[in-house]
Amino acid sequence: MEIWKFVQENVFLIAIAFVSGGMLLWPAVRRSAGGPAVDTLGATLLINKDDALVLDVRQPAEVAAGKIVNSRNIPLGDLDARVKDLDKWKSKPVIVVCATGNRSGSAVGVLKKHGFEKVFNLSGGYGAWQQAGLPVEK
Repeated sequence: MEIWKFVQENVFLIAIAFVSGGMLLWPAVRRSAGGPAVDTLGATLLINKDDALVLDVRQPAEVAAGKIVNSRNIPLGDLDARVKDLDKWKSKPVIVVCATGNRSGSAVGVLKKHGFEKVFNLSGGYGAWQQAGLPVEK
């Protein structure tokens, strides 16, 4: 009976606790939904040792401002229709990049649906790559 009274008197605080707990869990849920992620160090290792493809899913206007060296651009909206262009990388590592790492999570799902085996989302996206001082081209 005392628990019920506590809940009634503190319903606002309990609601805040549940909302803040959900907000803390949300990044983990988003990360797992987008598939495995790699940071900039892991990405450079995959590129240098395993000849990974870097797939940039940003819009052409975004890519025109700069891109990861030797990356290939297919905008996220076109990816499902153009996935056949990437068939030779189905069994090789593919690192998917967008501006911040959000759109690339969706692209990872598209590639997995089409049978790509080793697809990774670059954590932090192109912004993290630039911040790490890694090579870019225009």
